[in-house]
Amino acid sequence: MKSLHSFARTAAFAATFAAASAFAQTAPASAPVDKHLARNLAAQCANCHGTNGKSVAEVPSLAGVPANVTIQKMKDYRDGKLPATIMHQLAKGYTDEQVALIADYLSKQPK
Repeated sequence: MKSLHSFARTAAFAATFAAASAFAQTAPASAPVDKHLARNLAAQCANCHGTNGKSVAEVPSLAGVPANVTIQKMKDYRDGKLPATIMHQLAKGYTDEQVALIADYLSKQPK
C-alpha cells in the first residue's frame, strides 16, 4: 500500500510539473507595456526639469529636445562624461529602454 501511495504522489508531482512547464512555454515572454509608461517615467524628471519637461528655473527644459540628444546626454551622465551634481546618479537608475521612452515622450512635448 505504501508503494501505491508513493506512486500516486510521484504521478501527481509529474502532472503538476508538466502542466507548469506547458504554461511557461505558452506564456508571453514579457508583460504588455503600460500605454502611459513613458509619461509616468518622464514625470520623475518634473522635480527639476518642470512638468512635461518645461523648466521654470535655471535647469534646462527637456520639452521639444530631440530624443537622440536626450538619450546621448543621459548616456554621457551615466558614463561620467558630463559633469553633474545628481544626474550621473539618476541616469544610472534607468535602463536604455526607459531612457528612450522618456526621451521620446519629452521630445513630443511643446517647448
